[in-house]
Amino acid sequence: MRTSGARLVITAIRATRVVISSDPDAILLRLTEPSSTPDSLDTSTSIDELRFFAAPPHECSYLPDRHATTLFADPEAGINTRIYSQLSAVGFRRSGKFIYRPHCEGCKACVPIRVLVQHYAPRRRQRRIWKQNQDLTAIEQTPVFREEHYALYQRYIDTRHVDGDMYPASEEQYQSFLIEGRPEASFVEFRAKSKLVAVAVIDTLTDGLSSIYTYFDPDEDKRSPGGFAIQWTIERARKMALPYLYLGYWIADSKKMSYKCDYQPFERFDGRRWHTSAP
Repeated sequence: MRTSGARLVITAIRATRVVISSDPDAILLRLTEPSSTPDSLDTSTSIDELRFFAAPPHECSYLPDRHATTLFADPEAGINTRIYSQLSAVGFRRSGKFIYRPHCEGCKACVPIRVLVQHYAPRRRQRRIWKQNQDLTAIEQTPVFREEHYALYQRYIDTRHVDGDMYPASEEQYQSFLIEGRPEASFVEFRAKSKLVAVAVIDTLTDGLSSIYTYFDPDEDKRSPGGFAIQWTIERARKMALPYLYLGYWIADSKKMSYKCDYQPFERFDGRRWHTSAP
């Protein structure tokens, strides 16, 4: 599930209220129709009063001949890090300033997935990628527009995603997708000496890190910069004593999403509970 930056127009066709169970063994997301009109709903940032809006059905980014519906947390609400983290724990993601999750009638293909950081066991290929990229230096930056970053993003999108809904890249799209966002965000540059090889956009939550997006130099594909960035983020979360790395949605029938199951052990969210998948 992608929201494609500025290209997605959100229409508030209905409002809902989210209720999360206090039972830690059964994190329950229940959507209920409000008892009053949207304008009269409490606009406090308490999670049980947070409003949600559904976008009109649109073409699915990953599965052919499917339409998707996306649910958005009220972008005008003052969502703090704690609430953002709670939403992530029940399957929400972030794109730009929007916090969303799939809400498709009759389809549960998008499965939230998170790596169990403290138990992560790299496979042979991952150990090779890690070793191959030890010449890279990681530099954390604030999420502001930089010409060098955008030039790399543009090359990445226009080379590797010509068949996707983010093609062609534009500054407006880049700004709304990655620059505009939240205070939890950071950009991590990966450089080989002075050359910019990749940029990873990462959010810091109360219980983990969240990989928002990674883009890299298409000419450096043999390095597997994306795979290295994930392993670097796992190691960063480990050093921060955070238990999870949120990788977004895994889709069984999408080859583009298959890599997410390579980082084991991981957990899958079924809408009620997280289930561990052992190596």
